[in-house]
Amino acid sequence: MSRDFLSLSDAGTHGLVELLDSADRFRATRGTTDAPKPLLGKSVACVFEKASTRTRISLEVAVFELGAHPVVLLSAGSQIGRGEPVEDTARVLSRYVHAITLRTFSQKALELLAEHAEAPVLNALSDLGHPLQLLADLQTVRRIRGKLEGLRYAWIGDGNNMANSWIEAAGLLGFELTLACPEGYDPDPSMLVEARDRGGRVRIVRDPREAATGADVLSTDVFASMGQEEEQAARLEAFAGFSVTEELVSHANDDVMVLHCLPAHRGEEIAAGVLEGPRSFVWDQAEARLHTAKAALVWAIEHDG
Repeated sequence: MSRDFLSLSDAGTHGLVELLDSADRFRATRGTTDAPKPLLGKSVACVFEKASTRTRISLEVAVFELGAHPVVLLSAGSQIGRGEPVEDTARVLSRYVHAITLRTFSQKALELLAEHAEAPVLNALSDLGHPLQLLADLQTVRRIRGKLEGLRYAWIGDGNNMANSWIEAAGLLGFELTLACPEGYDPDPSMLVEARDRGGRVRIVRDPREAATGADVLSTDVFASMGQEEEQAARLEAFAGFSVTEELVSHANDDVMVLHCLPAHRGEEIAAGVLEGPRSFVWDQAEARLHTAKAALVWAIEHDG
């Protein structure tokens, strides 16, 4: 049975910490003679139904630096774009490669791929969650602050896939997370229930200032993600007042870390002065995608079966 990484829960609490430790080691040894190549001679299919910059580059470079060969499949250049069933793609790719990563609009497509693939499947983004990004976020926080526990985390904006993965992380690691979302844009309710059952102190509020007050980590994302372009005007109206501005950041702790998974729309969900300011760690966050991608790939492939 393959070892999939569809969500943070697939690793569990102990496995999540192990992944972060592994990512730290990959960061420390990158570019040195001690840089390991544990996947030498293997191949990984990187399948993209959605456009990508950080996910694609971090995965391709990670696969290469681990000694493996990345095979990139875009919908437009493969039978996926012509309607080949996900089940068929899964069966075929499993005969060729040692792991499959998928960036998709649909959680159902991800689950179908994992169900029918013999090779491990990693979630490179779905509409439900973005676990690879959360690994990078957590690694960045732990590296800068020296810990994850005892911090107050705040999410400002849409209750989207990123918010869902932050909620999942709060449940697994037991930390305090406050999400400020407009009415009608809450995160997945089942994620909230599961995180709270695990001991995560997660709550939803409507006032961004309430969420930001006393926060050690302040995260946001675009108001309209890919596939939601037709909702742009309505979303901008609904999210008025939810921008991470200098005024909002002033309610957080003085040493707050501001995170954004990128791409950013300056002047919408985050002010340019905040994104480029001294409390912004978005570029460290983006770099961490490489190190955590390595950790997740090795975790899935080396333990396959």
